[in-house]
Amino acid sequence: MKILLDTHILLWAISNDERLSEKARKLIENADNEIFYSIISLWEVELKRIAHPDVMPVSAQQVAAYCQKSGFQSLMLKEKHIYTLTGLKREEIAPPHKDPFDRILICQASTENMMFVTHDSLMLGYNEPCILVV
Repeated sequence: MKILLDTHILLWAISNDERLSEKARKLIENADNEIFYSIISLWEVELKRIAHPDVMPVSAQQVAAYCQKSGFQSLMLKEKHIYTLTGLKREEIAPPHKDPFDRILICQASTENMMFVTHDSLMLGYNEPCILVV
């Protein structure tokens, strides 16, 4: 299975953070799965590091190096990912979710037939079959 990691899951995986759920850890460690990180996650990390270096102590370049060392594959942003945003809708009863990084990550996973592994239960409001909350 191809798996795209949400930014938090990615950071927790490469740092062996205790917040990484056992379910996520098993998916990542399963040799049958291909693990991907998005260039969008690197962008998100760098923007957060610039704005709050005390909260985000690693750079995008460091994260990319850790990912490569871990055997994770990078997923570049493609035009078709952006075009998919048009069809991404939230259920009317779902609580608001305004994170543009998450929306494009969902579109990348959906377009590339990947599972998008996240810890954010608000993502379920998009009702996309590619979203897996762990």
